[in-house]
Amino acid sequence: MNAENYMKIEFPARSVNEGYARAAVAAFVSQLDPTLAELGDIKTAVSEAVTNAVVHAYPDEIGTIHIRARILPDSVLELVVKDHGVGIADVERARTPLYTTGGSERSGMGFTIMESFMDSLRVRSTAGKGTTVTMRRRIRHRGS
Repeated sequence: MNAENYMKIEFPARSVNEGYARAAVAAFVSQLDPTLAELGDIKTAVSEAVTNAVVHAYPDEIGTIHIRARILPDSVLELVVKDHGVGIADVERARTPLYTTGGSERSGMGFTIMESFMDSLRVRSTAGKGTTVTMRRRIRHRGS
């Protein structure tokens, strides 16, 4: 599918960069004139995807997180958050609400939140090679 516009960023998997990722995606999607609610949903989904990569993908090192955002036909935003970390052994189990490998301080709701705020969510992962999270959300036209 041809993109009408796109952006790519990469940054170290440090928790301080989660805000940068939110702001960069929010600035990019602003061209679609989203409502504040839509923008909040997208920023939250980005936060969850980036936080998952920071916490789970690179437990013993600071790796790299890649984000690609594309504007597709019909005002569809596609976000891809990718890491080259440890991967997820069982994606279906990881997508189960309240399941976490991050210890008692983690809620285990990351994928559930992403899925609830976006129109679609796809998670692909290979142990030892990393994870790719692809999310899509159609931005409604507010009328002229």
